[in-house]
Amino acid sequence: MGAEYWYNTETHAVEEGRRSDWSKLMGPYPTREAAEHALQRAKERTEAWDEEDRRSR
Repeated sequence: MGAEYWYNTETHAVEEGRRSDWSKLMGPYPTREAAEHALQRAKERTEAWDEEDRRSR
């Protein structure tokens, strides 16, 4: 199994392997790059879901 990467929402740093408390982490991600973009992807998904909710009303 390859390395797993986590995005730490408190420090805004990518961690290789889970080192911090789970409540501060997003992941795991298969690559460092994917973990680096975790917050942006989450924001984009939330915006898309919000738009979908508005359309379905």
